[in-house]
Amino acid sequence: MESLFFKLALIGYAIGTLKGLLYLAKSRAFFGSVYLIASSVGFAFHTLALIAMTVNKGYLPVTDLHGAMSLFSWAIVMIFLIVEYRYRILVLGSFILPLAFIAIFSAAMAPPKTAGLPPALDSAWFLVHIGFAMLGAAAFTLSFAVSVMYLIQEWNVKHHKAGLMFQRLPSLEIMDEMNYRLISLGFIPLTLGILSGSIWAEYVWGAFWSWDPKQTWSLITWFVYAALLHGRLTIGWRGRKAAIIAIIGFMAVIFTFLGVNLLLGGKHTFQ
Repeated sequence: MESLFFKLALIGYAIGTLKGLLYLAKSRAFFGSVYLIASSVGFAFHTLALIAMTVNKGYLPVTDLHGAMSLFSWAIVMIFLIVEYRYRILVLGSFILPLAFIAIFSAAMAPPKTAGLPPALDSAWFLVHIGFAMLGAAAFTLSFAVSVMYLIQEWNVKHHKAGLMFQRLPSLEIMDEMNYRLISLGFIPLTLGILSGSIWAEYVWGAFWSWDPKQTWSLITWFVYAALLHGRLTIGWRGRKAAIIAIIGFMAVIFTFLGVNLLLGGKHTFQ
């Protein structure tokens, strides 16, 4: 059943992505309603797939590339649906759903691990650490999408472009505030993820911090977003500067999440 649920989730996100892009390019609001329904249905099936996989394996399957990318995609869509319910900015899905689809498609292309959970990961800290890390990464992914939207809208305003894209996108003020809220939302679980990971490392490896590549890049990512939040509160880093730094922060998130595992190795390498 888990394979069927996963495939249905993949189809739902694919339809949502296609209709979301059509909503961005066409004047028909119908596409917006369809993509939101498709992504919601896909999310429901994705949730069932993760539950089935967890029950079948006996643990949350995120120790390999398949499981990690699947959970990452799920977390992105979850936070997007929450944000959409709160702000009613339908066009956000046109930018965020392609990223969620790329993540789940990458999971589909990577075969799932068949071995059991390593003894070192058989701990309650595993769920705590992974949960915080995924929530933070998903929030920063939405922040990235909003930052791209901001830069596009800023270009429209500067060049007096009042086409469909200009009409679809929110005002610069709304997107700047949303970006700040998303970064603030992601910064908390990022911090808790680093702290819980350090506590877990002490339990497993006997040291809170060993400068493992994943730990190092997590700290670099933390400093990028900490600097952005500090700059906003103290010297007024807003608008274009905040959007650019948020995009840089997202690049650090992706490298920490994937680049370190695939290129640098260390204790966090995918199995």
